Amino acid sequence: MEYTTLGGTGLEVSRLCLGCMSFGSSDWREWVLEEEESTEIIERAIDLGINFFDTANMYSKGESERILGEALEGHREESVVATKGYFRMREDDPNSGGLSRKAIEQELAASRERLGMDTVDLYQIHRWDDDTPIETTLRALDDAVRRGHVRYIGASSMWTYQFAESLYTSDRLGLERFATMQNHYNLVYREEEREMLPFCEKEDIGVLPWSPLARGYLTRPHEEIDATARGETEEYLYEHPYREGGGREINERVAELAAEKGVTMAQIALSWLLHKDWVDAPIIGTTSVDHLEQAVEALDISLSASDIAYLEEPYEPVTVSGHS
Repeated sequence: MEYTTLGGTGLEVSRLCLGCMSFGSSDWREWVLEEEESTEIIERAIDLGINFFDTANMYSKGESERILGEALEGHREESVVATKGYFRMREDDPNSGGLSRKAIEQELAASRERLGMDTVDLYQIHRWDDDTPIETTLRALDDAVRRGHVRYIGASSMWTYQFAESLYTSDRLGLERFATMQNHYNLVYREEEREMLPFCEKEDIGVLPWSPLARGYLTRPHEEIDATARGETEEYLYEHPYREGGGREINERVAELAAEKGVTMAQIALSWLLHKDWVDAPIIGTTSVDHLEQAVEALDISLSASDIAYLEEPYEPVTVSGHS
């Protein structure tokens, strides 16, 4: 395993972060693993040297956090655990979502309890809240850091001007700054390269791309996507413009390069991200130990400048996606 410093935090994290959205209960989404299979993958990740884990309160309505917390028993000190809050947790409680002080305090407390942790290493806002002034959100998060409930705070997909406003507000008021950005970025969705990624580089923000494999679109030839369990059941797969803007040709070029190098398409797509200086740790979600092991092997794949140019060349601008 390789490690890197996460933005300006000083934290040393594995170059791959294990995303825990696929752990919890199939009652939530059909492709999600139950506890036994989830725990097996988390334990194998630890064996492989992964020390960075990302979950959220909304994943399987809290089950993902509980399973991760229990699986990390005996490994908490050496682990870096990130979770998120924003989406409504209970239909009958409007204050169980959003980024008001009440929502942050009660949902962070619930996340800490499920994780079995006094202190969460990285607490992230899962999206931007148009209904709550950013100053209110930042004051609540700053208090959480001062109480020792959170070590660092992070943000997720938003417009760059919103992120700039957040950092400016923190600096102006002397509040804890967002240290990380978890945003939508992969070979077939590169809109973040226009503003957000250069801005993060300038501000020394740790970058943790979500959906590095484009919800599976970069893991197999495009005509085979619907044959997977997730492809058959996951309505969210088609929310993003992966098939637009040269996406199909990029998919074909990933397949071609993978065959040439004797590796998988997923490994090529991950290797491309790992070659980007502004990326700290892609968040990989997996439902099998084999795929996890293959992801780790992607760290050893070297792409030449011409390989990278060949993969990137068909890309065309697409609609911004993932902010809501």
